Amino acid sequence: MRGATHARWAACAVAAALVATACGGGGSGGGDGSAVLTSSWGDPQNPLEPANTNEVQGGKVLDMIFRGLKRYDPETAQAQNMLAQSIETPDSQNFTITLKDGWTFSDGEKVTARSFVDAWNYGASLKNGQKAAEFFKYIDGYDRIHPETGTQTADTLSGLKVVDDRTFTVRLSQKFSSFPDTLGYAVFSPLPRAFFDDHEAWLKKPVGNGPYTIRSYTRGAQMNLVRWDAYPGDDKARNGGVTLKVYTDPNTAYTDLLAGNLDLTDDVPAAQLRNAPGDLGGRYLNQPAGIIQTIAFPYYDKEWGKAGMDKVRKGLSMAIDRDRITETIYQKTRVPATDWTSPVLGTKGGDSKGLCGEWCTYDPVRAKELIQEGGGLPGGQVKITYNADAGSHKQWVDAVCNSVNNVLGDDKACVGSPIGTFADYRNRTTRQKLSGPFRAGWQMDYPLIQNFLQPLYYTNAPSNDGKWSNEKFDRLVDQANAETDTAKAVRLFQQAEEVVRDDMAAIPLWYQNGTGGYGERLSDVRLNPFSVPVYTDIKVG
Repeated sequence: MRGATHARWAACAVAAALVATACGGGGSGGGDGSAVLTSSWGDPQNPLEPANTNEVQGGKVLDMIFRGLKRYDPETAQAQNMLAQSIETPDSQNFTITLKDGWTFSDGEKVTARSFVDAWNYGASLKNGQKAAEFFKYIDGYDRIHPETGTQTADTLSGLKVVDDRTFTVRLSQKFSSFPDTLGYAVFSPLPRAFFDDHEAWLKKPVGNGPYTIRSYTRGAQMNLVRWDAYPGDDKARNGGVTLKVYTDPNTAYTDLLAGNLDLTDDVPAAQLRNAPGDLGGRYLNQPAGIIQTIAFPYYDKEWGKAGMDKVRKGLSMAIDRDRITETIYQKTRVPATDWTSPVLGTKGGDSKGLCGEWCTYDPVRAKELIQEGGGLPGGQVKITYNADAGSHKQWVDAVCNSVNNVLGDDKACVGSPIGTFADYRNRTTRQKLSGPFRAGWQMDYPLIQNFLQPLYYTNAPSNDGKWSNEKFDRLVDQANAETDTAKAVRLFQQAEEVVRDDMAAIPLWYQNGTGGYGERLSDVRLNPFSVPVYTDIKVG
C-alpha cells in the first residue's frame, strides 16, 4: 500500500529545514525524548478528514493526531474509554455519553460534546461526500441526512443531541449492542471549529487532539509530525515526533533501513521475508494482525454478476494452492484463510475456522469442473488487478495465476493487471472502473466480526467496492446488530458469513501477520493488532 514518488534528497532537504533531526537513522541525542524517528509510509488516498479516510496510510496519521471516545488497546485491541467518562444505555438503542474533563485540541480549543456531534453530522451528510459516512448509518435520521436516492432533507442527525459541554445523547434507529465498541474508530473523532470555519486551511494542515501535530506535508515526499507537549492523554509520545517518508517500493524502504537511512518500516516486502530475521535479528517484527487478503469481484460487470458465476468463483478458489504460496513466498507471515474474518477475534469473537470448507481447499480436478460448469472464465481470461507500488502484490498475484493456469492447462487463463500507485488503484476501485477480479485486503477498523462482514458485503456499504448484494445477508446482519446477547449476535454474524461463503462473494486467500523492522536507534518498538506501529511508545537514542 504505497502511493507516491519517493525522492530521498528532496525529503531530506525538507526535513532539515523543518525538523531538528537527521534524515534517517543517523540522528543525534534522544535521551531527553526530543529526537524524531523516520518511518516508511504512502500517500493517503484522500484528505485527512476522519470520515473520509478508509485506507491504511491515512488511518495511520489519524491515529496519531486524533483521540476519540474509545481507544483500542495496542496489545489486545479491546475497546477502552479514552475521552469517554462513561457510555450508558438502558436498552442498547439510546446512549448517554459523558466526556472526561480537561481535553483540548492542539490549537487550544476545548473538546466538548458539540465537537463530536458536529463532526458526526458532517461525516454523515450526503452533501459532504465522505467515504465512511455509512458508519453513521445506525444513528436515527441517517436516512434523511444521507438518503440512498435523491437529495437530503435534513442537515443534522435527529438521533444526536447535545445536553451540555460534556454530555450528548445518541438514539439509534435500531438496537446495536456493540455500538460503544465501534467508537474507537477514527471516523468517530471530534473536530474543532477550525475545520468548519476555514475548511480548506484545515485540510492543508489538520488540527486534532492526539499526541502528535502535523508540522508539514509534501505529497510524494513526506509528512512531518511533532510531539504535542500539552497533550492531556496518558499515552504521551516518548519521542520528539515522526517523519513519515513516502516510498513507492517497500524494497527501497527496506534497503534504506539496512543502510541506516530509515528508522522503521512496517511493511517488509515478500522478497525480503527470508532474509529479515538474519538481517535484523531482534529488530524484526512478525506479529498476528487483524488482516485478511481476498480477491473481490466486480458484480456491477454483467459478466461477473450473472447467474451461475458462483461456480466459477468457487472453482477459482479451489484452484489456488494456498499452502504452497504462503510457504514459498511469505515465510510464516501468512496463514491460509478458511473463513472471511481473522483468528485475532478468537472463537468467542466470531473466528470461524474452517467455515469455507471445501471451497478453500486446493482441488485441481473439482476446480476445473466447476469453472466449466459455470460457463468458463468471462472472455476466456481472468485479469487480477492490484497496485504495483507494493512489491509483494505482484508476487502473490503471479503465484495465484500460476496455480490457476496449471489447473486449467492454459498459461494465459489468469494474468496480473497492475495499476501504478495505491491511490490510483483505490480511485478506480471505489469508482467501479474495474472489469475483472481485484485484490481486496482488509485491515480491521475495530475488533468485531461485524467489521469483517458489514463494511465489505452489506448492500452499498462503504468498502463494498464490488457492489455484491444479498438480501439474506443484509437481514442477518441487521438481526445480529440488534441482538443484545453478544454470543447470539456472533452466531447471527456467522450465519451471514455462511451466505458470503455459499455465493463465494469474495475469495479468501490468507490471514496476514504484521511485519516490520527497525534500526538500532530505536527501542520499545511493536505493532498493534491492526499492524500499525505504536509510535507513541517508541524511544529514539
